[in-house]
Amino acid sequence: MSAPPADGTPIRTAVVGLGWAARSIWLPRLRRNPAFTVIAAVDPDERGRAAVAETEGADRLPVLAAVHDLDPAEVDLAVVAVPNHLHCDVATELLAKGIPVFLEKPVCLTSEEAERLAAAERSGGAVLLAGSAARYRADVRGLYRIAARLGRIRHVELAWVRARGVPDRGGWFTQRSLAGGGALVDLGWHLFDIAVPLLGTAAFRHAIGTVSSDFITQRSSRAAWRGDDGGPVLSGGTDVEDTARGFLITDDGRSVVLHASWASHEALDTTRVTIDGSAGSATLHCTFGFSPNRLEKSTLTRTLDGTTRPVAVPTEPIGTEYDRQLDMVPAQLRDPAGRGRVIEEVRRTIGAIERVYTSARIPQEVRESVSAPV
Repeated sequence: MSAPPADGTPIRTAVVGLGWAARSIWLPRLRRNPAFTVIAAVDPDERGRAAVAETEGADRLPVLAAVHDLDPAEVDLAVVAVPNHLHCDVATELLAKGIPVFLEKPVCLTSEEAERLAAAERSGGAVLLAGSAARYRADVRGLYRIAARLGRIRHVELAWVRARGVPDRGGWFTQRSLAGGGALVDLGWHLFDIAVPLLGTAAFRHAIGTVSSDFITQRSSRAAWRGDDGGPVLSGGTDVEDTARGFLITDDGRSVVLHASWASHEALDTTRVTIDGSAGSATLHCTFGFSPNRLEKSTLTRTLDGTTRPVAVPTEPIGTEYDRQLDMVPAQLRDPAGRGRVIEEVRRTIGAIERVYTSARIPQEVRESVSAPV
C-alpha cells in the first residue's frame, strides 16, 4: 500500500471513469490543485479513453483500460467517477489493493454493497472517502452556523427540484439496473448528505415515500446543459423515477421531509433547506449543482418570534464547493481515524433510500394486482 505523502509532495492520483463528471469536474480541478498530480486515467470504454487522450495528451497522461493495471506502489489516491452500478465493484477492487478511494455519489446502491465496501476498506487498510461537495458550499456552511443557534433541531425539510434536468435520458442514468434508481439516488443522496451535520449519528426509525415519472420521457425535460455523450440509447427502456418524496423519523424523534426531482413545472432549478428548531428556524434558497438554469443568488433567512431576518451569504463561482472539498482531501487521507467514518454515514443513507423505495413500491404493487386480469 502506498502511504499518502506528508511532506508536501503532490498526491499521485488516478482518475477512474472518464465521463462527464471526470472530464468536467475532477480532471480540471486536480490539474489546477498543486496538492495533486494526475498520473493515470482509467476507463474500459474506448470513447472515454480517446476523449481524454485527445484533451490531455496520451504522451503526458497514461490512459488505461482497467483498474488492475494500477500499481498500488505508484498511486496514492483513486478518484472514482464510473457509472453507478460499477461504484462498488471498482472501489472494492482498489481498496482491497490498498489504494485509497475518493468515490463519487451514490457511494453504493444497496446495503449489501455498503458492507462489501466496509470489508474491502478493512482488508486493504486504505481509506474510503466520498463526495460531499454540498457541505462545502458557503451558503450551506452559513446555514450550519445558524443551525447551531436554533436550539434542539426538530424538523428538517430538504428539496432539490430541477425545472428540466433528466440526465442522459435513455442511457444508464435512467435504467434501474445500472443507476440503482432515479432522482432519489442521484439528487436525494446529496440532500441526505447535507442533513448529516444537522442530525448527527441519529438513524432513521421510520421512512415512507412516493415516486413518480411524469416528465422523464419528455425530450424537453432532459439536462441539455450536461452535454451527455453516453452514446446510443440503451435497450431496456426507462424504469426509474424523475421525482421522489419521502418522510422520515429518526430514532430520537426528529422528522425529515425530502423532495428530489429531475424535472418539474418550475421555471428554475431550486434547492431549499429549512430547519425548525426549539429556538427558531432558518431557510436557505439556492441552486445546487452546475445547471445554468438557476437562482441568481442564494438567500438565507432566520426566523424567531414572528420576525424573519436575512442573513448575508457570499456569492461564489459555480463549483467552488468542489475545489474546497478537494483542498480537504490531503488531511483526510492522513487522518488515522478516517477509516470507517464514511461507511457509517453510507449505511444510514442507503438504508433510508432502500426503505423509501420499498414504501413507494407497495401502492404500485397493489394497483397492479387490482388491475391484473383474473
